[in-house]
Amino acid sequence: MPHLYDPDTLSPEESLARLMAGNRRFLDESAPSSKRNFSAQLATIPQRPFAIVLGCSDSRTPVEILFDEGFGDLFVVRIAGNIVAPSVVGSIEFAAAQFGSRLVVVMGHTGCGAVTATVKALQTGTGPESKNIRDITDRISPHVEPLVRAGDTNVRDAVRANVRASAAHLRHGSRILEELVLAGRVLVVGAEYDLESGVVDFFDGVPAGITQAAPPPRA
Repeated sequence: MPHLYDPDTLSPEESLARLMAGNRRFLDESAPSSKRNFSAQLATIPQRPFAIVLGCSDSRTPVEILFDEGFGDLFVVRIAGNIVAPSVVGSIEFAAAQFGSRLVVVMGHTGCGAVTATVKALQTGTGPESKNIRDITDRISPHVEPLVRAGDTNVRDAVRANVRASAAHLRHGSRILEELVLAGRVLVVGAEYDLESGVVDFFDGVPAGITQAAPPPRA
């Protein structure tokens, strides 16, 4: 864990505040953007992403853009339904251990196709024909099935339940991450990106005292 004790490393709380501020800039058309142009120097300097984001593969959720960050700022893992598979856990462990990133964000989004397909499969009893797609929905199913059984078929509720479960898995399903979390070195939070408003709502695991400012009014 070479960078975890580097005094220049942002704390988990500072990292979260930076993401929140970046999303506000993304929403504010009058704010200057911090997006950066390509530089060949990026190939020679060490990676120092300040946060790790596990997001969905949906093409409408470009993580760096909606947080107004540039090259090297975020370590992003994207997979349909922001599910936690072994390779995903390994990628996040690697970033936390090797790059010193102290914040992990699990970010779902409204209208998620993978979650919608899972809810539909639970309702009808018929899953996707592709075994590879079923591998995704089968990982989501345990987290949203209680909602469906209770008669709640609101996809947004299911999206948030899936995010909470993925965040909990990262906190407790990985020895490396669990030790870092218990030591206060890494924070794992859950969030939801609203496709219609552009707002990222951090709703799970956010430390007390951190409040999310209201988004700027749209023109």
